[in-house]
Amino acid sequence: MQDELFLTTLQDHARDVETLLGALLSSEPLPGEVARPQRLLAAMRHGVLAGGKRMRPALVIESARLFDGDCDAALRVAASLECVHCYSLIHDDLPAMDDDDLRRGQPTVHKAFDEAAAILAGDSLLTYAFDVLASPDTDLPAAIKMDLVLRLARASGPGGMAGGQALDLEAETKALIETEIRQLQAMKTGALIRFACEAGPVLAGAPDADIERLTHFGRIIGLAFQLRDDVLDLVSDSATLGKAAGKDAARNKGTLPALYGVDWTERTLKDLVDEAHAALAPYGVRAEMLSRLATYVATREK
Repeated sequence: MQDELFLTTLQDHARDVETLLGALLSSEPLPGEVARPQRLLAAMRHGVLAGGKRMRPALVIESARLFDGDCDAALRVAASLECVHCYSLIHDDLPAMDDDDLRRGQPTVHKAFDEAAAILAGDSLLTYAFDVLASPDTDLPAAIKMDLVLRLARASGPGGMAGGQALDLEAETKALIETEIRQLQAMKTGALIRFACEAGPVLAGAPDADIERLTHFGRIIGLAFQLRDDVLDLVSDSATLGKAAGKDAARNKGTLPALYGVDWTERTLKDLVDEAHAALAPYGVRAEMLSRLATYVATREK
């Protein structure tokens, strides 16, 4: 697949999910809702519709496409996942967490509004993610919806992303060994990326063997994504990243690049890309977009 076609496809996925997110975050209350406070909604929209790579939604859409999953259902699952991801960014940026003023080149939600609005926006997005999954508008069999809800909850909660953030905060006060760093990263960053990859075959009703293969693929690129993030934090600048650079070093956080160096990390990233491509080999050219996504994750510049 040519670079131009790959980037166009990625942009198309981002546009589609942003269009759906914009509609989902309209001011019109849904059945069973009383009202949608406008300031809360504005804070949610600020946290969700400020751009970004939309890499997780792309993984959902492409992993579903690989197994001929329903496109509309895949888009709604992708939007649900992006709600969880954006909630996590809003809360991670808070002063009690990573204390960041900039996200995607714009003021973070607590800076654009206030801390209370940021907390409530994050709370609302997390809850709304499961609303989107459970909604009748997500046209999937009930058993598959239940499976997706359970998988997303476990990827997001104390044994997944939220637990990883807790470990990340602890890492500011103690030195971590490699196994601890890998566990932290598999939870904080890796869990949602793993879900993005397994959600496609799940929603498509694919066999267990395919779900396991895509879950494995997700674990590989989840680690690659975090390693690339860690390298960029060391070598890039805030203007390029659209967020603060050098945070981990300033806080003495344990990362694998800090432990073993940038050269080791670059070699490891190459090995992870090769492993990811090998995991997709049984699907041949049908998995080319996912293969390109694996390469992109490990080589991106922001």
